[in-house]
Amino acid sequence: MTTHAQVAPARYREDRPPHRANRANIPIALTGLLADMFALYLKTKNFHWHVSGPHFRDYHLLLDEQATQILATTDIIAERVRKLGGQTIKSVGHIGRLQQIKDNDAEEVAPREMLTELLEDNRLVAEQMLKTHALCDERGDVATASLIEMWIDEAEGRAWFLLEAVRPG
Repeated sequence: MTTHAQVAPARYREDRPPHRANRANIPIALTGLLADMFALYLKTKNFHWHVSGPHFRDYHLLLDEQATQILATTDIIAERVRKLGGQTIKSVGHIGRLQQIKDNDAEEVAPREMLTELLEDNRLVAEQMLKTHALCDERGDVATASLIEMWIDEAEGRAWFLLEAVRPG
């Protein structure tokens, strides 16, 4: 999870009720999640562009669908950070400093390895979402928790498809 040193605390607007001030860590956690979502999006597109082999069409389409879903989530996360009074991702360098998802710049990656790596990455993102959800519950942020529940389901759905695709047999 992202640390306080990596992301500046949210600057709350003057019109915010005092009871919402305890939510300052939520935009920090969401910004870390956003960095990982961008990293996961780019890795998914990388593998989509470079997949080959006998299951090319199926994997190519699967990865494109997953990338589209991941990208659609990024704007919602960033806008939620802003609604909470925080600042969010400003550059590719910022993403690189915050991301936990590891890049894969290898020249050649076997399709099964691609899917296995994305399976683990989606599981990592789902775990990060669960931790952020717990923080939202603790701080009484029902709106963000509700959004995260949908994102967890999507991440687990992506992981499920990837798991089924890499099963032997």
